[in-house]
Amino acid sequence: MQKKYPLLSEINSPEDLRLLSKEQLQTVVDELRAYLLESVSQSSGHLASGLGVVELTVALHYVYQTPFDQLIWDVGHQAYPHKILTGRRDQMHTIRQKDGIHSFPWREESPYDVLSVGHSSTSISAGLGIAVAAEKENAGRKTVCVIGDGAITAGMAFEALNHAGALHTDMLVILNDNEMSISENVGALNNHLARIFSGSLYTSVRDSSKKILDKVPTIKNFMKKSEEHMKGVIFSPESTLFEELGFNYIGPIDGHNIEELVKTLSNMRELKGPQFLHIRTKKGKGYTPAENDPIGYHGVPKFDPTSSELPKSKALPTYSNIFGDWLCEMAEQDPKLIGITPAMREGSGMVEFSKRFPEQYFDVAIAEQHAVTFGAGLAIAGYKPVVAIYSSFLQRAYDQLIHDVAIQNLPVIFAIDRAGIVGADGQTHQGAFDLSFMRCIPNMTIMAPSDENEMRQMLYTAYTMNTPTAIRYPRGNAKGVELQPMQPLELGKANIIREGKKVAILNFGALLDEAKIVAEKHDYTLVDMRFIKPLDEDLLQKMADSHEVLVALEENAIQGGAGSFVNEYLQSIGKIKPLVMLGIPDFFVPQSTQAEAYADLKLDAKGIEAKIQKLYS
Repeated sequence: MQKKYPLLSEINSPEDLRLLSKEQLQTVVDELRAYLLESVSQSSGHLASGLGVVELTVALHYVYQTPFDQLIWDVGHQAYPHKILTGRRDQMHTIRQKDGIHSFPWREESPYDVLSVGHSSTSISAGLGIAVAAEKENAGRKTVCVIGDGAITAGMAFEALNHAGALHTDMLVILNDNEMSISENVGALNNHLARIFSGSLYTSVRDSSKKILDKVPTIKNFMKKSEEHMKGVIFSPESTLFEELGFNYIGPIDGHNIEELVKTLSNMRELKGPQFLHIRTKKGKGYTPAENDPIGYHGVPKFDPTSSELPKSKALPTYSNIFGDWLCEMAEQDPKLIGITPAMREGSGMVEFSKRFPEQYFDVAIAEQHAVTFGAGLAIAGYKPVVAIYSSFLQRAYDQLIHDVAIQNLPVIFAIDRAGIVGADGQTHQGAFDLSFMRCIPNMTIMAPSDENEMRQMLYTAYTMNTPTAIRYPRGNAKGVELQPMQPLELGKANIIREGKKVAILNFGALLDEAKIVAEKHDYTLVDMRFIKPLDEDLLQKMADSHEVLVALEENAIQGGAGSFVNEYLQSIGKIKPLVMLGIPDFFVPQSTQAEAYADLKLDAKGIEAKIQKLYS
């Protein structure tokens, strides 16, 4: 390590970084970028985002007295360089692995991780709260929030900006603009002018002028407008927007020029009130394949960095792929079918659909609440909206699901991806709660397929209905079953897989194969319930009458989930029956592989068998 990365190997905390001269920072940048590429290629994980913020990360920790000054990364995909500089360099090989370091900034992991993140657009709200507290305590602590051009599209980010501007609290928001061509004004002259506008002389003159002109409102207003106009012309049109929100806007500047970043940040650290710095970066910077394909290199498996291509998977198609194929198939038949995604086109399997049916495809950006209500509007107008959304992201649009869709009983289809255990992304992305928070909503129909063919049939069933429906399916590869011609399923009808004795396993979702191993070994009855809401009440009564023990199996939180629904129904009809509820316990499941998580949670065949045997023996 020391020979290959002589400076980086000596940096065990930002304090070590701050001992270096400014002239040494470019070497640190080069070594950090090379080390990031090497470590992620060996461990897998998020790559392109981190490559793009190497200079910014070095500059921030060099200028600000972290962890006393508090640095908040929005979403956290870009935080690997931050982790490397804050004492976790030698643990990077464990990232996203069981008992390893977290994929995202995580408060329990390091004092440098101020906010645990994973979902977007939270940094400014949290940062404002932290900044207000620092102001109340007269702590002299600085607060910096780094947010990307995608995350700032969310309404929550603008709510926070609006509030911060009104409070006039000291804080810095950095917009990391790495994809949108917001402005062409990037270069040496622009960087020079940015330093002028962030420097003490300009600020002093500006503030003094305001005091003098306070007594002359007409001139004062003219000067204010002239300043805003000058900034807008020199920098970019959006400067006026952030100025109107109450921020002092600086930028855009080159986010890959370490010297300019350090100078500008050093100036801005001393400014009072809400500050906004706009930097331009290139996602994947310094590694040509990632620069050319930042989406493909956003999250990577283990790969050879000397190769120009990522390894191609030979696995079966994923559930997301199957959904995308179904969407295309239905769009060919119905021009009123509309596919909606909140900035997850690739993850949700909608790339082909977006290309073949651009008029029926809408990416609404990172705006889950808008995605749901936008779908409601389309449904009102007679269209068939399909909202493709991850389970953990649907949590962000719960009010819209209830108020704008379910109360009005609108035929919006929710294709809920990543339901259940997602694996390496950890606590913030596990799809553990959707059955619990959806089944209590009137008018909702909820389905969980056990394989990809059943998933297609459920999607088609939802398409034929005129009420809100949700189909939740897992992350990962499908099972390779043959796809059958589509026909609607009988509403609320379960499917008996095998009939056995004494114990009936009621399976909700994709754990059917694990349950089947146990059922066949012990001659248990196995039922593919398919519908969470409505439940197959006739079958439940039959199972309760003919078996000694019922087992509800689901990949959802036990509290309030499908098993709870079974128990509530049995209680309501006076069937007091032993019921074993197997699912996700009452804690946030950490990162690991999916297989490791299933084993730990006793949701694989071995665990299911052991739990049943322990409770029924």
